[in-house]
Amino acid sequence: MLKHVGRVKSTQRKVIVAYRTLPGDAKSCVVVTTENLEAADHDSLIKLVESNAGQNAYEFAEVMARSTLSDGSNMLARFHTTGKMTRVSTDNIEMTPDLSNVIMLDKLNQTIAESRGVTVDELALKGPTNTSTTVSQNAEETVPPETNESNDILTDEQLAASYRSQADTMFKEAKRLRDEAEKLHPTKKKSVKKSVENAQP
Repeated sequence: MLKHVGRVKSTQRKVIVAYRTLPGDAKSCVVVTTENLEAADHDSLIKLVESNAGQNAYEFAEVMARSTLSDGSNMLARFHTTGKMTRVSTDNIEMTPDLSNVIMLDKLNQTIAESRGVTVDELALKGPTNTSTTVSQNAEETVPPETNESNDILTDEQLAASYRSQADTMFKEAKRLRDEAEKLHPTKKKSVKKSVENAQP
């Protein structure tokens, strides 16, 4: 079973779901269409999806924000600025965790929301808790027109907020690790040695 992997129902194009739902727009998600990526970027994305960090992520975009591509650029930022991230209706995305299961994303979101005791609107960016949910039903869905898709996904303000959140988290983690290191082996303060010249008679 592999999380975050799916395809667009109306075109069958393979995608990685960065955000399962959006704040204020519970019926939309953000995906990265893998066939539109350069080979190196594609490989970096797939490796991240398959990694422990990727599979444990609540929203895959959280891990993208902490990861770099082969050229050293931030994955989330570059995919955003180059138009690789696309807004799609959740009822037009089929999640494909393996070769034998197909789960409609809107139904998956509903099931996750019910298991958490919240509404689908409250699912967006609600923290890092990993939720694994299997839905064993396929319903006939109304496919929205492709024109509903837009490349204008994340505003610079939203992206900046994501960076600040990640920076705060990393700062706190770095401080915690430094404190642990000091407990294990305190840093020795360097003493400044002053050279004393003996006057020769």
